[in-house]
Amino acid sequence: MPAILLTTHADAPVEEVWKLLHDPARFPEWWAGVETVEVGRPGDFTIWPTGYPDFPMAQRVAAEPGTGRVVVSCLVSDLVFEWRLRADGDSTDIEMTAELPEREAHRVDDQRRLLAESLENLARLAATR
Repeated sequence: MPAILLTTHADAPVEEVWKLLHDPARFPEWWAGVETVEVGRPGDFTIWPTGYPDFPMAQRVAAEPGTGRVVVSCLVSDLVFEWRLRADGDSTDIEMTAELPEREAHRVDDQRRLLAESLENLARLAATR
């Protein structure tokens, strides 16, 4: 199974990063390639990728505040994104792992680019709070 591992450091307290990370309604603010989000029942939401207004993608989010872990699962393409936050004084270390099923392996390079941009967006936005 192809995987991507990325890390960065945010000059923001873990609480500020958490506010952006666990709330799907905030994803369009920082997640590259996510244009619109519609939140449904707790844990369920739908994204519309940038440039694809007729392609809704069902998603699920599981947040564990005590561990600083958020897992986002795409119910359409079976991609799994795991985000982990670790406090570093008044700053936050962010680690993101993405797993793609073999049938989606052709998307690894594009996903790596989008996720690297997203990680930097998340860190930068949290630091402005």
